[in-house]
Amino acid sequence: MYRRMKEYLPLLSLLAVAGLMIFSHSCANTTTPPSGGPKDTIPPYIVKMNPMMGDTMVARHKTAITITFNEYVTVKDPKSLTLSPPLEKAPKHKLKGKSVVISFENDLDSSKTYTLDITNAIADNNEGNMYPGYTLVFSTGNRIDSMMVTGLVQDCNTLQPLKGATVMLYKDHADSAIFKKRPDVAGKTDDWGFFCLRNIEDTLYRMYAIIDENSNNLYEAENEKVAFVDTLIRPHRKVNDSIPELMKYLMTDTVACMARKTEYELNIFKEKPMKQMIVNKERIGERTAYITFMAENPQIDSMWMTGVPQDKLITQFNLEKDSLEIWVNDARRQPDTLYLFVNYMKTDTTGKLSPFTEKIKLAKPRKTGAAAKSRREIKPEDTTTVFTLEAKPELVEQYGFQLEFKYPLVEAAFDSLVLKSINPKQQEKIEKYTVEKDSLNLRKYTVRPADKLQQGWEYILKVPDNKFKDINGFYNDSLEVKVSLPTDDKLSSLELVLENVENKYIVDLLDEKRTNVIRSFIVEKDETLLFPYLREGKYSIRITEDLNRNGRVDTGNLLEHKQPEKVKFYKLADDNMLLEIPEMTELSQKINVKELFK
Repeated sequence: MYRRMKEYLPLLSLLAVAGLMIFSHSCANTTTPPSGGPKDTIPPYIVKMNPMMGDTMVARHKTAITITFNEYVTVKDPKSLTLSPPLEKAPKHKLKGKSVVISFENDLDSSKTYTLDITNAIADNNEGNMYPGYTLVFSTGNRIDSMMVTGLVQDCNTLQPLKGATVMLYKDHADSAIFKKRPDVAGKTDDWGFFCLRNIEDTLYRMYAIIDENSNNLYEAENEKVAFVDTLIRPHRKVNDSIPELMKYLMTDTVACMARKTEYELNIFKEKPMKQMIVNKERIGERTAYITFMAENPQIDSMWMTGVPQDKLITQFNLEKDSLEIWVNDARRQPDTLYLFVNYMKTDTTGKLSPFTEKIKLAKPRKTGAAAKSRREIKPEDTTTVFTLEAKPELVEQYGFQLEFKYPLVEAAFDSLVLKSINPKQQEKIEKYTVEKDSLNLRKYTVRPADKLQQGWEYILKVPDNKFKDINGFYNDSLEVKVSLPTDDKLSSLELVLENVENKYIVDLLDEKRTNVIRSFIVEKDETLLFPYLREGKYSIRITEDLNRNGRVDTGNLLEHKQPEKVKFYKLADDNMLLEIPEMTELSQKINVKELFK
């Protein structure tokens, strides 16, 4: 088969280009440019190569591959010239006439099948038309490996396909192999996150994917993302030139690209660091500082500050549990330098956690507080309790009024708040309310009206002055916020009926690009969720399985063989993940959660 391909390769290239011209969705330019001739929209094609497809006994030393095109070309992206198995150094290239000459600084291994992929690497020299791609297969031995695997690499949270991820297969099944060795097989994903590793050996592998930031084909956990398949894999499909997954398509050919079958699905995630130590610290105010740990959930045995009574220290971790905010609850002027001592479990030189007491110097920032400023420079926040109060019309029913202070409070009179409603007849009424302290932020509170909000009514929440005192000894100024439920009759609503809910789940309504969370719920039982006041557009519904029941999406861990928490997007009957909501529509969707995660 490979010998026949050698003979007909130029003809096949010409036929491929003709097919692209016939079936491409983009039409030829029908206008005449100033130069007088039609614009060149035809990509280059291969007319000759050495070695040829399927050649065996290729020289291992100073190997050079010459690929000649029908016109002058340029290498647009050298990183897309990928050799598998990869060598220590990336392939080099030079242009020679209409040829691209690719060489390797390292010798090739003996009796091994290699693939050189040039997809997304080469374009013609004049118009920049990209060559669709080609994978050259050759061997330094007397045979060509014939197996293949396919798959998809996607982001673990958005399930969006990831272009340019490196997919790797290892015959060494040790967990450390990905950190220390280059893979036995490697390939890149295309625009659709799709990969096909072809002409590989029939054996057992471990499969990984990484975002290889420095292109060294090794996983570096500190700054790279990773994905893995839970079990060992063995290829079961043989290479055949008629298989659609082996063909090169224009990435704009949606139908053809989507029709390719995938055997494995890898979800890329960023690992939490495993080493534990304090990596940053800063004093950001007279009585405020923070320390940041490399890993989350540090084991702190005790903490104290020189000259500050223990009961005067207020601390709070951030949501990720890796940064600790610290406040000194004392209105008196603090020293220019504070010394904080933290007794915690730190990673030692052997990689184990050991008790360690760290002394941290916290110098006062320059020009902190009113005392360091002239009278002309003093701002209201230098002498009053700083806080924000907000309520969004489309979210107030779910999230209420959000009241957040910049510093912890030492005095609070929440019963002094005034919530007032004004009906369409301009009649005022004092409303009852509840106050909830945020479980993760000791400076944040939610004020909720006790009664259901009415359409067409205005609601005003007022925070009177001098009712809240923070650790600086300052009292608040008054502030009020007015909000009404949206009245635009073009808005729509979505009702989600969740059935067979057997675990804890986080349900998010996202925008079309899946980058913005519009509303979020946490559910533990069958219930109906309402998403009101939606504008016409496309939305997606993401459901995350919160198995550890901590109310947030957790990432994975490679060495512990722990995948990131499972994410699913609700799909319509046609497998479309986007739910199109027209104007003035009330939609209802049933979701069998158990079936979705089966």
